[in-house]
Amino acid sequence: MRARGRARGFTYLAVLLAVAFLGIALAAVGTVWATAVQRDREAELLFVGNAYRQAIGSYFRHSPGAGQYPRELAELIEDDRFPVAMRHLRRIYPDPMTGHADWELIRSADGGIAGLRSSSHKTPIKRTHFDAVNATFENTECYCDWQFVFSPGRSSRNVPRKQ
Repeated sequence: MRARGRARGFTYLAVLLAVAFLGIALAAVGTVWATAVQRDREAELLFVGNAYRQAIGSYFRHSPGAGQYPRELAELIEDDRFPVAMRHLRRIYPDPMTGHADWELIRSADGGIAGLRSSSHKTPIKRTHFDAVNATFENTECYCDWQFVFSPGRSSRNVPRKQ
């Protein structure tokens, strides 16, 4: 009877160790998965932010007379300043870091929208090796420092286009 009780104790100990190792492995997988998701959201933020920058640039360049910035993001979807409305952007994209369209707008001197940025204060994983268009994002502390601003004198040739 005693040998059988020791065997049960050994089995119980083996099961406890297996559960502990499984928990450690799942925690490691969860960390890797969360990092991968954040990297995907960063890439999406760069794409969407540059799409907004390009749309604001298109709105500005197609302004009748002197260049104007849009007053609202909705004007990028349907620019009714012309007989046939122009579309500079397909839709209002949400901020990939928050999941909502809660962008912080960057206003020009005349009150128009010159750009936008994320409202997230999370620390980015990507800190270096940005392309020329996003070079100002190097070593920033949070996603809200990634400002996607259209400047009329700056070339937007390197901005990725949606396919």
